[in-house]
Amino acid sequence: MSDATSQEILVREDLGPVTRLTLNMPGALNALSDAMLARLNAEFSSLMDDHAQKVVILRGAGKAFCAGHDLKEMKAKRDAPDKGAAALRDLFDRCATVMQMIPRLPQPVIAEVHGIATAAGCQLVASCDMAVAADDTRFGVNGVNIGLFCSTPMVALSRNIPRKQAFEMLTTGRFILAERAVELGLINRSVHSDKLETEVMELAKTVAGKLGSAVRIGKRAFYDQIQMPLDQAYNFTGAVMVDNMLDDDTAEGIAAFIDKRKPSWSAEE
Repeated sequence: MSDATSQEILVREDLGPVTRLTLNMPGALNALSDAMLARLNAEFSSLMDDHAQKVVILRGAGKAFCAGHDLKEMKAKRDAPDKGAAALRDLFDRCATVMQMIPRLPQPVIAEVHGIATAAGCQLVASCDMAVAADDTRFGVNGVNIGLFCSTPMVALSRNIPRKQAFEMLTTGRFILAERAVELGLINRSVHSDKLETEVMELAKTVAGKLGSAVRIGKRAFYDQIQMPLDQAYNFTGAVMVDNMLDDDTAEGIAAFIDKRKPSWSAEE
């Protein structure tokens, strides 16, 4: 992947309808420091109502995607007089907010992963809608190795991969390679590192080429229905399909398919 050159700790590039966010603290393995969490929150907030940007790519500069929380900052919070518990709870609450913003974004978010994705870095991958990794990438929730069980990363991980495999990763602290991450469903696929950036951009452009309003409706419905009982999910998604069908651009898409021509979307698209 190309290295970020800006001094910003989070670099945003709008490449047509695709927004690429690069965690840009390579010397700290792109740790989720207080500053990094604040920048992610700000960029995600700005994207919430941005219909021009249709896909978000999240990646890391340097040798790693993300090594999780900044342990030096965490230690300083723990050791702060009379503030340890409150400061740490505030950190994990802010991190949880950022992680939960990803599925709430109207744009699909693709993690472009290389090097390592550990602890909260692995949580970040699991929180994204899709993920593609270099084939030599290692994934882990390794906090148990230093006596800190990865309880918050566990939330996203256990919602991505089978329960017993998640528990094994959490209790052994062992890494898994990209091939195994594909098998477990943590990532969509792995590719040679030389092809990673191209593969992710091709995926992003494919998704960005779809009707934006339909993808926004579909992403929101995907996460809403997955929490529901089966009958409730069908009832809910039936209503979503009706709303989608009544969209003028959807009508144009259907007419274009029938007429065997390219659809002419509205100016927003």
